Amino acid sequence: MLTRGKLASSTGCNAETIRYFERIGLLPEPVRSQAGYRQYDDSHIRRLRFIQRAKSLGFSTQQIRDLLALSEEGGHTRAEVKQLTDTHIDAISEKIQDLKKIKDRLTAISSHCDGTSQPANTCPILDTLFDELDA
Repeated sequence: MLTRGKLASSTGCNAETIRYFERIGLLPEPVRSQAGYRQYDDSHIRRLRFIQRAKSLGFSTQQIRDLLALSEEGGHTRAEVKQLTDTHIDAISEKIQDLKKIKDRLTAISSHCDGTSQPANTCPILDTLFDELDA
């Protein structure tokens, strides 16, 4: 059994983040000792690591909640897990395309500035940001 602090240090997760995960229901409340201390076990460690890995892959809180639900027994299929993952991949692909468009536009805007020591308020980048309606 671990305290919240030991759970935090063993997983590299901030104790406040653990508290937050408990509050929103991603991490179940631990049992308490007779003295009232929270006691986390291996299932908490495993679930917390799952949450951390899913977060690092960009899954939203709701998607993590859905994945956790799928991980529990109850007749769920691999197809459901794959569908959720593929939907996430599609969303990431859209974001990548949007970011590429932003990068291209910023590159074009930046190319108009010579980067000299002239006053910043005369910079074409700032002019574009003030004046361009479709930026």
